[in-house]
Amino acid sequence: MSIEKNFFRQVMGHFATGVTVVTTRGSEGVAGLTVNAFCSVSLEPPLVLICVDLQSVTLPVLRESGAFAVNILTDQQEELSRCFAMPSEERYTHFCHAAYHIAATNSPILDGALAFVDAHIVAEYPGGDHVIFIGQVAAIGAGNQVIFADEADQLHATVGNQNGSSTEHSQRPPLAYYLGQYRHLAPGYQKPSLPVAVQSQEKTSD
Repeated sequence: MSIEKNFFRQVMGHFATGVTVVTTRGSEGVAGLTVNAFCSVSLEPPLVLICVDLQSVTLPVLRESGAFAVNILTDQQEELSRCFAMPSEERYTHFCHAAYHIAATNSPILDGALAFVDAHIVAEYPGGDHVIFIGQVAAIGAGNQVIFADEADQLHATVGNQNGSSTEHSQRPPLAYYLGQYRHLAPGYQKPSLPVAVQSQEKTSD
C-alpha cells in the first residue's frame, strides 16, 4: 500500500512551524517565495537548509544567484506570506510591493521581518519533488542587531536601524502555520513552559 499524498500532507501538518519568505536576486531582479521547510543544520560552520519545489519559478533564480535570504515573518505579515505563496503578477513583477534592504549576499531582506538569515548556497541535493539547498550563513540579524561572517560585507550592506528590523518588530509574535492554516500565538507565548532551572539540566546534544 502506498502513502496517499494528501494524508501525508495532513499528518505532516500536525508539526507546527514558523513562516518564512525566501528571497534572492538574479540578473532580472529580485524574487521570493513562501517557505516553511526551513531549519538550521550546523553551528560550526553555521549552515541552514531550505526546500524548494521543482516547479517553483524562483528555483532557477536561486541557482543563478547562488544565495538566498530567509525572512522570518511576524504575525502582522500574513498577507505578505500569502502573496509570495501565489503565482501572480503582484509577486513576479512587483515583488508583492515589499520594501527591503540588503545585507551580505545582495538578497532582499524584507523590512519588518522578525529576523533574517542571509546565506551563500554551498550544496544542492535532490529531494523527490523538491530541491534541498544548504546555505552557509553570511549575515544574520534580529531587531537592531546584525552580525556578518565577513566584516567586508558591511561596506555595501543597507541594514541598520533606519532600514532593518526594529526592536519593535523583533518583539512581536512570529507568524505560525499549523494544520494547513496560518495561526497567531496567544498572549503570554514568551512564558517558558518549564522553569529555567529545569531546562538548563536538559541535554544539549546527542
